[in-house]
Amino acid sequence: MRTYDFSPLWRSTIGFDRLFDLAESAQRASADHYPPYNIERLGEDRYQISLAVAGFSPDEISVTAEQNVVTIEGSKTEENEREYLYRGISTRGFKRQFNLAGYVQVKGATFDNGLLRIELVREIPEAMKPRQIAINGATPDNLRELEAKVA
Repeated sequence: MRTYDFSPLWRSTIGFDRLFDLAESAQRASADHYPPYNIERLGEDRYQISLAVAGFSPDEISVTAEQNVVTIEGSKTEENEREYLYRGISTRGFKRQFNLAGYVQVKGATFDNGLLRIELVREIPEAMKPRQIAINGATPDNLRELEAKVA
């Protein structure tokens, strides 16, 4: 596996800490792909994460939203009453984290037929949205008003 040294970039950039942290954590990420998941774009500012969590019930799964991170954890309460001849449905505990871009918020989670769906929406605050700025300048109406004030 190829690794990259980001230290030269640390010395010459300001404010990109989170981006470099994400790149470094992606390099260190293990090959654990459990539970399998999809990330879908439902619209311009709407997303959905779907996790296949067969064998778990909603009360055995927790979804935690923090600033720029959503964490999904599952822990199965062991049922020792059953004797399996073959066990193909995994019930091991898991913890999966997803890093979110700025202004992406978790709006809700649903559980249906073994799929956990987490809805995400990017809501940019009004102060951060582009806005049109009026340009003040000399127009015929403004000139008449100025002339009337001077006279």
